[in-house]
Amino acid sequence: MTQCRSFLCCYFTAPPCVERTCIMSKGTVVLAYSGGLDTSCILVWLKEQGYNVIAYLANIGQDEDFEAARKKAESLGAKKVFIEDLRSQFVEDFIWPAVQANAVYEDRYPLGTAVARPCIAHRQVEIARREGAQFVSHGATGKGNDQIRFELTCYALYPEVKIIAPWRIPEFYNRFRGRTDLMEYAQSHAPADLYLMTKNPEDSPNEPDVLEIEFKNGVPVRVTNVKESTSKDTPLDIFSYLNEIGGKHGVGRIDIVENRFIGMKSRGIYETPGGTVLLKAHLDIETFTMDKEVRRIKQGLGIRFSELVYNGFWDSPECDFVRHCIAKSQENVEGKVQLSVFKGQVYILGRESSKSLYNEELVSMDVQGDYDPCDASGFIRINAVRLREHHRLQGFSGTKK
Repeated sequence: MTQCRSFLCCYFTAPPCVERTCIMSKGTVVLAYSGGLDTSCILVWLKEQGYNVIAYLANIGQDEDFEAARKKAESLGAKKVFIEDLRSQFVEDFIWPAVQANAVYEDRYPLGTAVARPCIAHRQVEIARREGAQFVSHGATGKGNDQIRFELTCYALYPEVKIIAPWRIPEFYNRFRGRTDLMEYAQSHAPADLYLMTKNPEDSPNEPDVLEIEFKNGVPVRVTNVKESTSKDTPLDIFSYLNEIGGKHGVGRIDIVENRFIGMKSRGIYETPGGTVLLKAHLDIETFTMDKEVRRIKQGLGIRFSELVYNGFWDSPECDFVRHCIAKSQENVEGKVQLSVFKGQVYILGRESSKSLYNEELVSMDVQGDYDPCDASGFIRINAVRLREHHRLQGFSGTKK
């Protein structure tokens, strides 16, 4: 970060700022500020353009020195700095609906970043309205998904807002040769191991953690470490603990090529330890307690939900409708799942539920129960009618040709 600060000072603090104070203000902008290189450059550039800048930092659980970021924003000229603790809201209002949906984009990406963006933008809009700001700004690039996620949320909740996206403004990105200057700095200072939350599975403990996760209405209400006899029972504590355990065992790492909404493929490296543990557990208890045909419909809704969230449509009417439908499907998804977390993997050990649809006597090969095996003959013949007709007609058509 020393070079980062030197770069900013060399680039922005000379000549002195006396003349800048005479520029008529263009208005107030709320900048989604991270304290990193991109948004620090943007903050100073916005001031150069004549805006009063309010820096807004969202705490959604990242490892960040927020007070240091506050001081940095103030030193760069932010008029005000808001540091908002959104961790509980993020878990309850955004992560839990994603858990209920078994949300995974293109079969692999658990949507951690995508779900975070509307949560951050919601509070950004609240601050902009409260402070009378006409503008909001962000550090998302002009080729990525985040610009869409931030801006669709802002327009949905604050229709008259104006958005300043510096990485789409030539006067900004040409000044930094696109993003080359910043990327060269990042590459020269990045650690060899890009993962921050998770250990390399090879270096993880040689003993598993055995957990029991209790669900109600499709969301976790308690997690217990069986060996340590420790429990967590608030949403934030549950998710934080699962992140800790999953991270310790190297769970949730993926390196993928994904299809961006904007129309290009990109490589993404993600780590979602707690989310991955919850996905495995929720899938298990859901299958145990949900009717087959309801789950078939719900699976389709989950795919649609994942696409909508990935593409930035959290606040669209269709996403609201899908969330309500998924929540309805979760009314009987309750019970406990026992699992083992070990060396990058999650292993399901068992489950129990008072709402279970599993009838051991009905499926047993040793007990006939209320099922008459003779009925299967008619069931099979009825289902064979369509297949017989298809192949009979196909065969007839082929012979005729």
